[in-house]
Amino acid sequence: MRILQFTTYLFLTLSSYAQGKLTNPILPGFYPDPSIVKVEGDYYLINSSFSYFPGIPIFHSKDLNTWKQVGNAIDRPSQMDFMSERLTRGLFAPSINYNKGIYYITCTDIDNTGNFVITATDPAGPWSDPVTIPEVRGIDPSLFFDDDKAYIIYNSEAPDNKPQYDGHRTVRMYAFDVKTLKVKGSEIQLVNGGVDISKKPVWIEGPHIYKRNGYYYLLAAEGGTSVNHTQVAFRSDKATGPYVPYDKNPILTQKGLDPNRKHPVTSTGHADLVEGPDGQTYAVFLGVRPYEGDYYNTGRETFIAPVSWASNWPVINPDFKEVQYAYDVNFPTTNAGAVPQNGNFKVKHDLTSKKDLSLLFLRTHPGSWYQPGGNGLTLALTPETVMGSANPAFVGRRQQHLVCETSTTIAFQAKSVAEKAGLVILQDEQHFYFLGSSVNQTGRQVVQLFKADTKQAGMKLVEEVELPTATAKLSLKIAANNDQYRFFYALKDAEWKQLGETMDGKFLSTKVAGGFLGALFGLYATSSGQASTNKVLFSALEYSGNDLIYK
Repeated sequence: MRILQFTTYLFLTLSSYAQGKLTNPILPGFYPDPSIVKVEGDYYLINSSFSYFPGIPIFHSKDLNTWKQVGNAIDRPSQMDFMSERLTRGLFAPSINYNKGIYYITCTDIDNTGNFVITATDPAGPWSDPVTIPEVRGIDPSLFFDDDKAYIIYNSEAPDNKPQYDGHRTVRMYAFDVKTLKVKGSEIQLVNGGVDISKKPVWIEGPHIYKRNGYYYLLAAEGGTSVNHTQVAFRSDKATGPYVPYDKNPILTQKGLDPNRKHPVTSTGHADLVEGPDGQTYAVFLGVRPYEGDYYNTGRETFIAPVSWASNWPVINPDFKEVQYAYDVNFPTTNAGAVPQNGNFKVKHDLTSKKDLSLLFLRTHPGSWYQPGGNGLTLALTPETVMGSANPAFVGRRQQHLVCETSTTIAFQAKSVAEKAGLVILQDEQHFYFLGSSVNQTGRQVVQLFKADTKQAGMKLVEEVELPTATAKLSLKIAANNDQYRFFYALKDAEWKQLGETMDGKFLSTKVAGGFLGALFGLYATSSGQASTNKVLFSALEYSGNDLIYK
C-alpha cells in the first residue's frame, strides 16, 4: 500500500538518530525509471532494463543510501526473452508494490507481451511467470492498494485515440483483482494531456498514486525523458478522481537552469515517493549527468531527494533549485557490507561463479558459450556479434562514472582473422568501440581497435599493432574521461601502452545513439559469422570510478 503518513513519535525521536548522508546518484550508471517500496524497515528498488538479460534488477536497502542487488525479476528465459529485439526495446518502466505478504511488479514489454504483472513472496525471487493484462493499452503501469481495493494506473492513448498534437497522452486506471490479476469494471480516464492541455503538454507517463492525510495524490512525469523532463502532481479526495493539478507544478525539474553550471544534473523526473527511516518523505527519480550540453554516456541514473509538503502538496528537492550530489539526513547511512554503488569506488568482479547479479547479457540467458569457474570465465567464440539481434558471447557491466576505467586479462590465441576476443564499450548495436586480440592475414598476433560503422552496420578497424611475439596472456584496458576514451594493452603487468589516438566519447552518448540506454563495458568473444571451436579465458574484470565531485 502506498500510504505516506507521519507520526508524532517519529518527529520526537529524530534527535536519537545519528546523522547520515545520501549520495547521488544512489544508483549510478544505466539504472533508469526507478520504483521503490517500503516494507517495514526494508526498502526495495527496481529499474528498467530494456533488452538486457536478466531483466528488472532488484535492490535492497535499510537506509536509502546503501543498496545491494538481491535479484532480478526476469531471470528465466521461460518468463520471457528479447531475441531479435533492439537493445533499447524490451522492458519499460517497471513498478514495485506490496500488499498483504505479496510483492507485485507491473511492467511493459514494449514489443511483445505488452503490459504484465508478476508476483513473489520474497523480492529476491523467484518471481512468477508474467500474467498479461491486455486491457491496459499503453505503458508504465503501477498498482495502488487502498484498503480492500486495488487499481492499476498507466499511460495510455489520447481520448478516442485521436491526439490533438504529437505526444498527447492520458493517464487511465482500472480496478484490479489481486487474486485473478485481471482488471475489473470500466476504464477511467484520470488525466488528459497533462497539467494544462491548452499548453499541449507531452508524454504524461510513469504515474503513481499515494494516499496521505485523506487525500489521493497522482504523480506523473511530463515533458519527455530528456532536458524538458518534469514531475507533476495532482490531487483528489477519491482514488478514482477527479484529480486537480497543483497550481505550482512542476514539483521537480532541472529545466531552465544555467546550462554552464558545474556538475549539472538534468532531465529529472519519473519519480516515486517513499517514507524514509526518519518518517520524512523522499523521492527517487531518474536524472542524467552530462559532461557537455546533453551529452552523457552513463545513461539515466537513479537519484534521491527529500520531499516537503506545502499546504498538503508534495515538493521534491524543496530547499534547492539544483539537485544535490549529497543530502544530510537525520538517520545513519553506511556502505559497510555491500558492494559500493555510489560515490567513488572500485569493484573486482568474481568471474568464477554465476552469483554476480549485476552482470548483463544480450536478450536472453547465456548459452553453452558461458563457462564460469576455475581460474575465471571462459567464453566460447560464437558466430553472433554485438551488431546483431541475437545472444552473442558478451558479459557486460555498467559504466557508472564519467571518469573511470575497466580492465581485463585474457588467455587467447586466435586461429583466423575472424576470431576476436577482448573488451568492448557498448552503447548499442551501432555505437561501440572494441579492443581485442586476433591474428592478421600472415597469422601474427595483433591487438586491434574497432569502431562501429553506423553506415555499413558493421565495424571498421581504427588501429592495429602486431605483437613482437605471440603471447598467451594479454591485458586490456579502456579508460573514460567524460567524452574521451583511451584504449590500452599490456604484455606485462601494469606496462600499459595506448593503442591509437584518444577516441570521441560522444559517439557513445545517448544523444548520438538515441534510445534509452547507457554504456556497458563488456567481455566479448566472436568468430564473426564463422563456425569456431575456439575459446578465451578472462581471468579478471576490474572497474574503478573516480568522479572528481565526490570527496
